[in-house]
Amino acid sequence: MSSPAPAQDGVLLIDKPAGVTSHDVVAAVRRRLGGVKTGHAGTLDPFATGLLLVLVGRATKAQRQLMELPKRYEVIARLGAVSTTGDPEGQITETGRLPADPPPLPTGRVRQRPPAHSAVKIAGERAYKRARRGERLQMPEREVTVYRFRQLWREPEPRPSRLARAGFEVECASGTYVRSLIADLQDAYCLELRRTAIGPFEVRRAVAPPPREGPWQAPPVIELARALSMLDAKPPH
Repeated sequence: MSSPAPAQDGVLLIDKPAGVTSHDVVAAVRRRLGGVKTGHAGTLDPFATGLLLVLVGRATKAQRQLMELPKRYEVIARLGAVSTTGDPEGQITETGRLPADPPPLPTGRVRQRPPAHSAVKIAGERAYKRARRGERLQMPEREVTVYRFRQLWREPEPRPSRLARAGFEVECASGTYVRSLIADLQDAYCLELRRTAIGPFEVRRAVAPPPREGPWQAPPVIELARALSMLDAKPPH
C-alpha cells in the first residue's frame, strides 16, 4: 500500500459507489490520510451513489453547517411495484398499477413519513434496527421542503420481463427522504438514487474512494476556509 497522503483541514468530495456504506468510505479515507479525524456531511444509503462530503481534520467542526445544505438527486424509479424499504433491498411486490404520467409531484413544504428502514431514532434506537427485527413501526410524520421535483423521462413501454421505469430530478432541503417521495407516488420505489450536488459542491468534481490496495493519488481536499466561503454561492434550487 502506498504511503498516506498528507492530511489537510478541509472538505473532500467523494463519488460513492453502490454497495458500500458512507461509514466504509469515511473509514477508508481516514486510513489513507494516516488516521486524521474524519467525518461526513450527510449519509447515503448503501444502494445509492454520488456525492459524499468527507470532512477532514478541523472541517469536522463544521459538520452541522454542511449537513444543512440543500441537496440534488437523480432518481430512477421502478413503476408498478412497491418495496418494503423503498429501494431494491426490500421485499418487492408487483402491483401492476402505474402512477399517472406525469404524476402529481409536490413541492414546497411537504409532509412525509421516513422509511421504517432509516436512521431516524424511535425511542432512542435507530428505526432500521427495529425494522430488521421484524417490528411494525409507525414512523412519525415530518415536514420537509422540496424545491424541485420533476419527471425527466418515462419509458413508453417496459421491456419484456421488466417493469416500467421513470427518471426524476429532486432538489430538497436537508432531512428529506427521497425514497419516501417516490413511494408516495403510489406503486413506485427507488431503483437507483444518485446524489449530484450538496449546496455548491457537485459530484462532477468528486473523486473515487481510495481502493483497498494500490496507490491513491493525493486527494483534492478543498481547504476549510475556501469551502466555507463557497456556501455564500447561489444554492442549486
